[in-house]
Amino acid sequence: MADIKNLAETLVGLTVKEVQELADVLKADYGIEPAAAAVVVAAGGGAAAVEEKTAFTVVLKSAGAGKLNVVKVVKELTGLGLKEAKDLVDSAPGNIKENVDKATADDIANKLKEAGADVEII
Repeated sequence: MADIKNLAETLVGLTVKEVQELADVLKADYGIEPAAAAVVVAAGGGAAAVEEKTAFTVVLKSAGAGKLNVVKVVKELTGLGLKEAKDLVDSAPGNIKENVDKATADDIANKLKEAGADVEII
């Protein structure tokens, strides 16, 4: 039982690079596919390092050539007044929306891109 506990503690302490090396060894030496290796490591607690991102921020990098259209879209998306939306666009780069889900972030980014803006989702 002590050996199992030591193994579990070792697996939990692995870095991402070490997990990748372990997956490579398991595949090459034992014929275990990397997906199965990930399950083994996840069972040991290594899954915390591979947590999926659920909150995204849409960043306006620049207004591009269609600044007026971008200001209109920013106004619509944020609920800001015209002057505040213009100031936000003028001060790019800046966050347009924070802590939104992936689908909402993609939708916002697409609207801004259609208006001519340079946008990034982080």
